[in-house]
Amino acid sequence: MNHQSFTALLAAHDIRPTANRLLIVATLANAASPLSMKEIEQQIQSIDKSSISRTLNLFYAHHLVHALDDGTGSVKYELCHAKHADNDEDAHVHFFCEQCHKVFCLHEIPLPAVSLPADYEPHGINFVVKGLCPKCRKR
Repeated sequence: MNHQSFTALLAAHDIRPTANRLLIVATLANAASPLSMKEIEQQIQSIDKSSISRTLNLFYAHHLVHALDDGTGSVKYELCHAKHADNDEDAHVHFFCEQCHKVFCLHEIPLPAVSLPADYEPHGINFVVKGLCPKCRKR
């Protein structure tokens, strides 16, 4: 993706493209796996922590990022490629390696359907499988 496509992506989610927002969306787009706040801070040292946090909250509110709780106590963020906020066809299973502590997106495995009792109102679903990644298994 390039500067124009990042600007268009922000516009498609009703987010005004600022220099900081473009830098954060580019960082997420170029990441090989979901990133924590700390990892984003390490990659973008020109933006302070509070600005990154506000931007991620804005992205989340506008359905531009998924926030993933992998059980480590640190939320990870990844770009959401769904076309509509009401129907997230981009939702997928994640794998957390207990040895190398990396999170892998398993795009080919959609989230399983979950039926809740009538009185429950879901606001999100998080599906993380934990174990050893192929690289760590071979060690």
